[in-house]
Amino acid sequence: MLRLPEILAELVHWLGRIPGVGPKSAERMALALQDWDRTDIEKLAAALLEAGERVSGCPQCGCLAQDGNECAVCNDPGRDQTLLCVVETALDAIALERGGGFDGRYHVLGGVLSPVKGTMPEDLSMAQLESRIDGEEVREVIIATNASPDGEATAIYLRQELAPSGVRLTRLARGLPSGGQLDYTDAETLQSALDNRREF
Repeated sequence: MLRLPEILAELVHWLGRIPGVGPKSAERMALALQDWDRTDIEKLAAALLEAGERVSGCPQCGCLAQDGNECAVCNDPGRDQTLLCVVETALDAIALERGGGFDGRYHVLGGVLSPVKGTMPEDLSMAQLESRIDGEEVREVIIATNASPDGEATAIYLRQELAPSGVRLTRLARGLPSGGQLDYTDAETLQSALDNRREF
């Protein structure tokens, strides 16, 4: 049976550790890289190293930033300083930014509460969030954790912890996607759509 050379198999292994990249995709990537000229491979390797060294969490909100500086959102004076959207990861903030409809700022928790995985409140940036609410003119906190069991548990915990601050707490609506059909929608999503219905 024909097998990949050991060095290529090692490359496939590391590419396969990228979220969303399965074994076959990792293998295709590794084989495609074999067709690249050396200059492009060196540029890719340099970009990976530089990103690892220079990109980190924004010291203010936890979103991605470069060289220890604040991110573009925190640096933008045109953003609504009174509106704070709490997300699990920087990737969630990027997804919301792509939508283009949010003009406030973000706070990245760095994950969700999960007693099974051993993730407790002190493992997340909860204290920093409370400090921001106390020290800044935050009027509303949008809790934008995912609709997973851990995301929901985290949202409930945030509501309990932040309620005494008096800040308005809202949660992203859950329900039918645009263009979705009822007969193809799972029961949980349908129930969420009913629960979050509004005046028409």
